[in-house]
Amino acid sequence: MTELVAPRRRSALSLTSLIDVIFLLLLFFMLTSTFTRLGELDLTPGAPGGAQGQAAPVFVQLAPGDLRVNAETVPLDGLARHLTPLAGEDGMVLIALGEGVDAQRLVDVLAALRGAAFRIRVLP
Repeated sequence: MTELVAPRRRSALSLTSLIDVIFLLLLFFMLTSTFTRLGELDLTPGAPGGAQGQAAPVFVQLAPGDLRVNAETVPLDGLARHLTPLAGEDGMVLIALGEGVDAQRLVDVLAALRGAAFRIRVLP
């Protein structure tokens, strides 16, 4: 005698565990991402034509670890005080970015120089 065995019915895949995994991944990526707000600066365009016969510009070298004004290391908090006598009232300050300088470091320097009497130009 042969017995007839009913074919085994496959159970439906539960979506609950899949939803739990997706929720945990979403939570992980939300907690590990950074939500920092970078500083904002108002940039004004330069005037056409350059002024002739002015003093030599002051050269600022910006690196990830230090800040140099005419090859002399200067702290960030004293940068504006150090540059004012060198550049004068209508002088020019050129900022050169070193290797590995991020945008926030440049924003910090420009924010420290906000309201200065001299003109600032960032070199590419």
